[in-house]
Amino acid sequence: MKYYLLAGEASGDLHGSNLMKALKKEDPTAEFRFWGGDLMAEQGGELVVHYKDRAIMGFLEVITNLSKISKLFKQCKKDILDFQPDALIFIDNSGFNLRIAKWAKPKGLKTYYYISPQVWASRAGRVKTIKKTIDHMYVVLPFVEDFYQKYDYPVHFVGHPLLDAIENRPQVNPDVFKKENKLDERPVIALLPGSRKQEISKMLQVMLSVVDDFSEYQFVIAGAPSQEKEFYLQFIEKDNVHLLLNKTYDLLSVSHAALVTSGTATLETALYKVPQVVCYKGSRISYEIAKRIIQLKYISLVNLILDKPAVTELIQTEFNTKNLKLELKKILDDYQRAVMFLDYYDLEIALGGRGASEKTAKLIVNSLS
Repeated sequence: MKYYLLAGEASGDLHGSNLMKALKKEDPTAEFRFWGGDLMAEQGGELVVHYKDRAIMGFLEVITNLSKISKLFKQCKKDILDFQPDALIFIDNSGFNLRIAKWAKPKGLKTYYYISPQVWASRAGRVKTIKKTIDHMYVVLPFVEDFYQKYDYPVHFVGHPLLDAIENRPQVNPDVFKKENKLDERPVIALLPGSRKQEISKMLQVMLSVVDDFSEYQFVIAGAPSQEKEFYLQFIEKDNVHLLLNKTYDLLSVSHAALVTSGTATLETALYKVPQVVCYKGSRISYEIAKRIIQLKYISLVNLILDKPAVTELIQTEFNTKNLKLELKKILDDYQRAVMFLDYYDLEIALGGRGASEKTAKLIVNSLS
C-alpha cells in the first residue's frame, strides 16, 4: 500500500516516524511519501517538504506569509495526485491539514487523521468539516473522544504516543550526561522555550531573567531541532546558562525542574516527572484574537487532561520575571514537588496506556484490506 503523510512540526515528525515504523510491521509492502522531518525520513520513503521550511504560527504571522502558504498548498495537492496514495494520513497541524482534507475527499482519497485538530479548544464548527472529509479519526487524549461523541462522530482513542516514545528511549546516566555535555554537578533547571523563532524570542528572554536568583542551580536551554545554534546564542548572556540542541528528552530525564512553553512539551515534561511552570506569551494581536475564540479553562495539556490546575500557568502579562521567580521557588519546594508527582501519576493513567502507534497502524491497514 502507498501512504502519504502530512506532519507540520517537530512533535508531528516524532509521532509520524513511529506511525510509519508501525505501518511497516503491519504492511511490509508499505511505500511512503510525506511532509515531515528527519525522524520520518529515517523510516524511508520520500521527504517532500521539511517542517522547518513551513514553520509559521500566529494570526499576524500567517497574514504576512499568505503567498508562501498558497504555494505550499498548490505543491501539496499536485504531489498527492501524482503519488495517488491508498491512504492520506494527517498528523495534527490543523491549519494546513484540514484544508487539504477538504480538497482531497472529493477526489476519492481515503483520509485518516492521527492526533485530532484542537477543535475541542476553539472553533468547534470545524467538526462539520471533519465529519465530511475525514474517514477515520484517531485521538490521543481521553477527553477528545468524549468531545466528539457530542457531535455523533465516532473516533478511536488509541492512547498517547508520547508514552511509547519515552518508554522506548534508553535510560540516561545523569553523571555521564552532565560530563559529556560540560555541565557541572548542580541540579538542572530545563528551559523549553518552544520550537519556532517567534515564540522562542518571546519566551526565552523572560525565562533567562530569573537565572541570577537561582545560582545553586544550572539552567539548560532545550534547543529545538528546527533551529540553529546561532539563533539561541543571541539570548545567552549569563555564565550559568547552557544550550543543548536536539536533546530535549535526555535533558528532561536529568532535570530537577523546568520552565516550559505551553504545548506538547508540557505533557512531555510531566511524563518525565519533572515539576514545571507552564508559560505562554504571543503577539498582542494574536493573543487578543485567540482569547476570543478559545474556550478552555487551561492552556496546558496536563491541566486539561486532569481537569484541574495541577501545574501553574503564566499567560501573557502574567508571564513576567516576578511571577516566574515566585512559581519556580514553589516547585523547588519538596512538598509542592510531591503533590505534583502524584498528579503526574494520575495523568499517566488517564492517557490510556502504551501502544498508540501500533493500534493506529493496525486500524489503518485493516481499513484498507
